[in-house]
Amino acid sequence: MPSLHHWQRLYARGNAGLQRVEHPLLTRHGLILHVQRDDRLHVSISGNKWRKLKYVLRQALSERATGLLSFGGAWSNHLHALAAAGHALGLPTVGVVRGEPEYAANPTLTDARAWGMALEFVDRQGYRRRHDSGFLAELAARYPGFYLIPEGGSCALALPGVAELWRELPACDRLVLPVASGGTLAGLLSARPERTVITGYAVLKGQDWLADTVCGLHPPAAGDAGWQLRLDHHGGGYAKCRDADRRAIVELSHTLNLPLEPVYSGKAMLGLFRDIEAGHYASDSRLVFLHTGGLQGARSYTSAKRSGQAK
Repeated sequence: MPSLHHWQRLYARGNAGLQRVEHPLLTRHGLILHVQRDDRLHVSISGNKWRKLKYVLRQALSERATGLLSFGGAWSNHLHALAAAGHALGLPTVGVVRGEPEYAANPTLTDARAWGMALEFVDRQGYRRRHDSGFLAELAARYPGFYLIPEGGSCALALPGVAELWRELPACDRLVLPVASGGTLAGLLSARPERTVITGYAVLKGQDWLADTVCGLHPPAAGDAGWQLRLDHHGGGYAKCRDADRRAIVELSHTLNLPLEPVYSGKAMLGLFRDIEAGHYASDSRLVFLHTGGLQGARSYTSAKRSGQAK
């Protein structure tokens, strides 16, 4: 049976660090931009997944869970990271996947299967049941002793692992990050320094619920004026990226000497630069961009685009 000792070995401190990036637009607007390179935290458990799963996995081990079960799309960074963590800890994993069984051959799920994750594919209607108590009870009965983790790893236990990031960041006026399920943003808000405003770039459309989700995870956020969501840079929806945007992301990646992918980091960085050009950020500001990882997903995104499966 895996122990907390296994967890401590898994969460030996990663090598993230800051990277100063340069761009003519930054110079023109008098802005200083650093990137927190959380994509380098762990070779397989990337970025915010490393932080969000940290205390979730510790809790699972303390409860002597017999396995781990969670939910995600066919190109889910969360399921990829969970499969890697389960493999390292010696815990079986199950992924409930929104999509068709043929998606199991994509690079993300191929890795997950190689790490021992069992995949259950459900259609979109079935996937909407992932929050239903009845459906969760069915899963618990089928997988007795498994620890159930919400989609994206976004839950109360994810917040303290994310909040630890502030210890590694320099003083800054603005922290910028991509936002999907809201857990990383909620964790950052739970320990936000008074002087730092947080701006989240939503990477999916139909985000009217997103602020409520963040506040549900961290209720004090409802009365906190020190954060905002930018909702107009999703590029058509989750895992969708227009050809012109994709070319712009590639160009940004080259100019900044920074790896970016088109689902999370690329969309948020492109949104940031478009907002800078529009004068959204005050001159002489010190900005930090949180690179939340997920670079592995670019492999699956590319293959899905070729086959017409990306959604």
